[in-house]
Parts: sequence; C-alpha cells; structure tokens
Amino acid sequence: MEPKADSDQISLLRESFNINFKRGNPVIALAGNPNTGKSTVFNGLTGLKQDTGNWPGKTVTQAQGYYTYQNQDYILVDLPGTYSLLANSTDEQVARDFICFAQPDATIVVVDATKLERNLNLVLQIMELTNNVVVCLNLMDEARRKNIEIDVEGLSQDLQIPIIPTVAPKKIGLEKLKDKIADIVTGRIKVTPKQIKYSSQIEEAIEKILPDLEAILPDYINSRWVALQLIEGDNSILEAMQTYYPEQIVKEITANLQSEVKAGGAF
Repeated sequence: MEPKADSDQISLLRESFNINFKRGNPVIALAGNPNTGKSTVFNGLTGLKQDTGNWPGKTVTQAQGYYTYQNQDYILVDLPGTYSLLANSTDEQVARDFICFAQPDATIVVVDATKLERNLNLVLQIMELTNNVVVCLNLMDEARRKNIEIDVEGLSQDLQIPIIPTVAPKKIGLEKLKDKIADIVTGRIKVTPKQIKYSSQIEEAIEKILPDLEAILPDYINSRWVALQLIEGDNSILEAMQTYYPEQIVKEITANLQSEVKAGGAF
C-alpha cells in the first residue's frame, strides 16, 4: 500500500502549487514527453473547463482543468512535457516536485505509440516515484498506419500498471481512461508497479541507507526513490524538501541525510 499524507497535509502541499481544488475532489497529474499528444488528451478530457497561470516561483506555464465522471469532479493538472524526472531543467523539476510533494491521486503518463521505447523511460521513472500510474497509449492510429503492433495486455502485465490505448483527437479511449482513473481513485483497483532492480552494488547501497531514510522522511514519500536520487548525486531533492517541508523536518533531514548516504557507500 502506498503511504499517503493526511488530508490537511495534502491540502497544504497542493495549495503551495497553486492548485484550485475543493477538498474531496481527486487531483490527477498529466505527464508525458513533448509531442506525444498530451495537450490533446488534456483538452479532450477537460474541454473548455481550464485555468492557466504560472507554477509558483517559475516562468513555466501551469494549466489545470476540470471534468466530471460518475458524479465526481476531478482536477487535471497538466505537467510540463519532459523526457525524464532528473531535474536537469526547470520543467523536469516542476514535474518531479508535483508528483512527489503534491501527492496526486493518480498520474496519467501519455506516450506516443509510434515511439514507445523512447517514451517508456519517463514511465519507468514515474513508476519508481508513485504507485498510482496509468499509461495513456496515444496515437494508436498512427501506429497502425506504420504497421506497428503493440501487445498492450502483455506490456501492462510486464509493467504491472494499467495501459489504455487512445486516439485523443477523436476522443477514442478517453472514456476508458476516465473509468480507469476512477477505479484507482476509489480503490476499486490497486496498482503496484513492477519494482526495477538495479545492479547488486546499487541495490546494496539502497539497502544500507533505506532504514535511516525511512526514519527521517515523512512516510508518504517513497524512501527508495529518494535513496536512488541521492545515489545518483541529485541533491536538488534536498533543496525541494526545504520548500515543501516544515523547518524542523528540513533541519533533521539536512543534518542526517547526506551522512547516512555516505555511510551507505552511495557516494
């Protein structure tokens, strides 16, 4: 089971990202590489019910929209198009921080069916960060035109996440996508993405520092994912924590986290 922050923590975290939501309305993140048709999926799901602005402290445009399904209102947040969550750019940092700290109730990852291998890199990274992931396999008409065959069921079983084929301009598959999101949000289905196994050296480093990370970090943050970021030398995650966590938690993290990682042999 994926740990979650309590409702008050979630509300405060989401408000810090300028998300206009009412308590009880699920928040859904929409992620994907550039040129996958993500904007078309966003428009197809939300229609004209959209607001735009900027992400807090950034010049990156923020778009959020709204749709109703089975008498439930949903907030859809369109994340910047990115190829990864490695925080090498402002767009990547915004996408990573929102999924990590705003705790969306589900994350849709839009992929181009004609460039599946390339797009799966982002899918795998998001699977490491959050459990509630569904892939929107878009541009299926283009794939058929190019004689590309995709074993959707087999890929879903391999990744252990739902995959919904779509043709967003024609709104084909979008109702099934809404239905799957509703299943995840209501708990009718529980998603447990396949955990990626790394080399024995990396896995040993993770195991050494994981207990200390779990003792320091809030329980709704994926400690294994944080360990991987630190092993990769990505200290920007520590900077992000200073923005979204109370000061006393930040002090404990910054006082102990890096020493624990070094003790684990990660650096």
